[in-house]
Amino acid sequence: MSRMHLTYRSLALALPLLLASTVIGQEDAVSFREQVAPLLINNCLACHGPKKAEGGYRVDSFERLSLAGDSGEVALTAGEVDQSELLRRIASDEESERMPLEGDPMPAEHVALIKQWIAEGAKYDAEDPKAPLASIIPAPTHPDPPEVYPRAVPVTALAFTPDGEQLVVGGYHELTVWSPADGSLLRRIKNVGQRTYALSFSPDGSLLAVGCGAPGRLGETRIFDPTSGELKLVLGTTSDVVLDVNFNPAGDRLAVASADGVIRVYEVASGDLQLTITSHSDWVMAIAWNHDGTRLASASRDKTSKVFDASNGELVVTYAGHGQAVKGVTFHPKGEEVFSGGGDNKVHRWKVEDGKKGAEIAFGGEVYKLARGADFFFATSADKSVRQYLAEDQKEVRKYEGHSDWALVASYHDGSKRLASGGFDGEVRVWNTEDGAAVVTFLAAPGVKKEE
Repeated sequence: MSRMHLTYRSLALALPLLLASTVIGQEDAVSFREQVAPLLINNCLACHGPKKAEGGYRVDSFERLSLAGDSGEVALTAGEVDQSELLRRIASDEESERMPLEGDPMPAEHVALIKQWIAEGAKYDAEDPKAPLASIIPAPTHPDPPEVYPRAVPVTALAFTPDGEQLVVGGYHELTVWSPADGSLLRRIKNVGQRTYALSFSPDGSLLAVGCGAPGRLGETRIFDPTSGELKLVLGTTSDVVLDVNFNPAGDRLAVASADGVIRVYEVASGDLQLTITSHSDWVMAIAWNHDGTRLASASRDKTSKVFDASNGELVVTYAGHGQAVKGVTFHPKGEEVFSGGGDNKVHRWKVEDGKKGAEIAFGGEVYKLARGADFFFATSADKSVRQYLAEDQKEVRKYEGHSDWALVASYHDGSKRLASGGFDGEVRVWNTEDGAAVVTFLAAPGVKKEE
């Protein structure tokens, strides 16, 4: 397991997602969708989901919740609280039997809420009992971030505003907005998932898509007005984090890549789901549109990069040349080739027509995200560098060094010729790409100062 995954998982355990689940009076019916499902996601899904099903029990959908486990005991028996294995396990006084195992007991008021729901007939009040629980619960209002951070957190997403005057960085339950000129904190956008993994501005700059979530529990895409910080829309709630989001060139569609292995494409105006692509067998870590929005390229932990027809989601080609997890992807400017980077410490250039490799670039560590500009692409790496290449022929323009830890993400602004990168240690560095000079370095954690 990678250092990054261990860190994300420890954050999820140490700083659990707070989901609304109030106890109501006996005279009111308990809502599965609004009250019970969030409790199951927060307390049970990590051990009883699609990737791990202890004892054969799964709680990732109502249909699965209603089935028996390996022991033959039915988890849920409507109207019969004494026969429901789910209730027996969460209410048990025996530490070896009580769920969640190796975790704090569920609060008594939450156990009482589930007991009341079962006694009332364990009614399902959403539409499709097969739907993932994460997709049916109301979008949560996330807790406020700390005013002052106790320590810096890894920078897993950052993006210049379209005018290049501000730099948006993912924080803890927030986005922080900084000056790329002097590193001063300008403002903060709240009501964001626990961690942010991707940011994408619409072509006209009026919308900001945020891919966020809590590992193994909840993922979602939130769309904000970047000027006011107003939440406009919540899309694609899933059972695991959203790892990348990307507006198409026209700005009317949004592609979302998630750790549940699925690519989803939404119509921006309505929020309607247009395509669901399930070709990958593991996390989809990055996604990119070609120049005219007719194709999508993806990068996955299943060791492949793929290209899809963006009109219908059909697979065009699979590239399996990395042999390790693929973490970044972007199209060649002409759209006939793809650049992908990953755990084999290389960036590969390969053809959409037949999936054959044309060239490769070696790094001193894993390659993470690839960022594109009009004439360049940039690659971040575990070797603590960011490298700039001509997109036309992958000639190296410059190598940016100075990070003291892994360089995870980068963003380039064509107008100002500025490059920003974020590191595992929470450091953000901004460079002038015309001469490679450093502009500013700061920790993207309010209240935390960089040690000299």
